[in-house]
Amino acid sequence: MSDRNGIFAGEDPFALAQSWLAEAEKTEINDPNAIALGTVDAEGLPNVRMVLLKEIEAQDAPSGGAFVFYTNYGSAKSAEIGATGKAAFVMHWKSLRRQIRVRGLVSREEGAQADAYYASRSLKSRLGAWASRQSEPLASRTALMAEVAKVTALQGTAPARPPFWGGFRIVPLEIEFWADGAFRLHDRFRWRRAAPDAAWEITRLNP
Repeated sequence: MSDRNGIFAGEDPFALAQSWLAEAEKTEINDPNAIALGTVDAEGLPNVRMVLLKEIEAQDAPSGGAFVFYTNYGSAKSAEIGATGKAAFVMHWKSLRRQIRVRGLVSREEGAQADAYYASRSLKSRLGAWASRQSEPLASRTALMAEVAKVTALQGTAPARPPFWGGFRIVPLEIEFWADGAFRLHDRFRWRRAAPDAAWEITRLNP
C-alpha cells in the first residue's frame, strides 16, 4: 500500500506493535503495556478491565504471533474467555496519540513460559496470586491480608506457580493501528485475516 509508510511501515503487524510499544515505554509515565481487555458474559453483556500485556510474540514464533497476559483462572475474565474462546483489547498511549485494537482467539499458556513469568515476579506478588480468589466477594482487606499471611507460612519464599493462575494468549484475527491526525483526520490501518494461518488483508480506514 503506497501510503503505508513512516510509523505504519512494514509487513509484520507484530513487529509493528512491538515497535510502537517500545516507543511508548520511553514516553508513558505509568504502565505503557496496559490494555483494556474486553470479554462477553453468558448474557452477551460486555465486560472491560485493565490488565498488563506481558509479551508480544513474534510472527515466526510457534503461535504465529500473539499477545500474552497473565491472570487468575478463577476470575470473571477467565470464565468469559473460557466460554467463548475470544477476546478483544485496546492499547492506548496518550503521550504518542496512538492506539492498537486487537480482536482474536484465545488459548491458555500453562507451561514453562507461564512458570518463567511467574518466577520473575516479586515474592509478594507471587504470594498474592496464591492468596487472592479473584472476582469473588471479600469480607475485608484484613481478611485478605490474613490469607496472605497464611499462604506465606504454607508456601515459603519460593512458591510454585498456582495451578489456578497462568497466561492467556490472544491470536489476532484483526489488528488496527490508529494514529492521531490534524483536524481529527486520523490515520487508521486494519490488518484482517479469516483464520490464524491465513494471509493478512490490509485496509486503510476512514477516520
